Amino acid sequence: MNVRRSAAVLAAVAVIGAATPAAADPSPSPSQAFPSALYGDKDPKFDGVWRQSLALLAQDTVGVKPAAKSVQWLVRQQCADGSFASYRPDPTTACDAKTLLDTNATSAAVQALTALGGHDDVTRKAVGWLKAVQNKDGGWGYSPGGASDTNSTSIVIGALAAAGEKPDQVEKDGKSPYDALLKLALPCGGDGDGAFAFQPDKKGELAANADATAAGVLGALGTGMVVEPGKKSDATCEKAATPRQAAANGAGYLTAALAKDGDHLMSALAGAEPQPDFGNTADAVVALAAQGDTAQAEKSVRWLEKNSAPWAAQSGPAAYAQLILAAHATGTNPRDFGGADLVKQLGATGPAPQTAGKTTSGASDEKDSGSDFFGVWWYVGVCLVAGIGIGFLFTGRKKQQQL
Repeated sequence: MNVRRSAAVLAAVAVIGAATPAAADPSPSPSQAFPSALYGDKDPKFDGVWRQSLALLAQDTVGVKPAAKSVQWLVRQQCADGSFASYRPDPTTACDAKTLLDTNATSAAVQALTALGGHDDVTRKAVGWLKAVQNKDGGWGYSPGGASDTNSTSIVIGALAAAGEKPDQVEKDGKSPYDALLKLALPCGGDGDGAFAFQPDKKGELAANADATAAGVLGALGTGMVVEPGKKSDATCEKAATPRQAAANGAGYLTAALAKDGDHLMSALAGAEPQPDFGNTADAVVALAAQGDTAQAEKSVRWLEKNSAPWAAQSGPAAYAQLILAAHATGTNPRDFGGADLVKQLGATGPAPQTAGKTTSGASDEKDSGSDFFGVWWYVGVCLVAGIGIGFLFTGRKKQQQL
């Protein structure tokens, strides 16, 4: 999920990264105040709507009714045209040409608000905006007008499906989102062996990307972030003439990649030692479960149970949400995930829910001003760790802070 955003954010770096200072402390100063309705205590500038949406979606998935003010905070983030930015510190100020609109955040908000119910006007406007910014090849980029990528196209497909649309009928110049995905699917054989690429490189060539593949499998299946265990699949890698075959091919690639490194994915920056990629592993679990390749999904979720706790504690609400969604996809109890109660841990990062079940939270329930500001340095950390553990896209923000 949040993992899904890593590649998309890297693409955005080319546009705005040059203006980013070279050093920073990602932790907020004591004087900084964040909205009390917001989940997480890290700078929300680039992932506020994303992590809020994942937190609300994960809570709804396990039967927890989130705090009303947290839902209202997300609703108020919407721009008048239906889009969502990554974060609006003052939602009373109208969006303008300088507002960095975000297809991934918009799609995540649609999925969360549709699941919660009662926000049809909000989701209808958001879907209308997504349709309006669809690219001519049928896909979407991270920012409206940006080149289509697997992660962004896939999470938009999930939003369309959640809102009751038929993604194959959402077309631009006769091209649907599935047309865009099939162009980003690698052929069988070779290093790619059925994987999805994020985007073509400057030479138009495709390179396998596990992050994009996890997103692409869900997109090709026409599903969002919340999935049930699918029927067992014995599909082998064949020419991807249909979205379903592309999903099967991508799942096969993920299965091999997970098994290769001990049931989890690895990620490393240039010159750095390889590190376990918790976020992308969680996304891969969801993708494999949706496809029906449950044997590897269950092995990998067991690995996450044993190893993901420090990462989730450091990364925050979106990480807990990813793990909850991976647990749900495999029929694992998120309230006893390697001995940890993920639902309780997620709840503790934000306002106490209306119906907590077994979830407790020590978060304040004070009135949210909706206009809190934050530091600007956290984005540097995003660029440094974007390949290590965070998604749809994606899925995307700083992995040790947003998931």
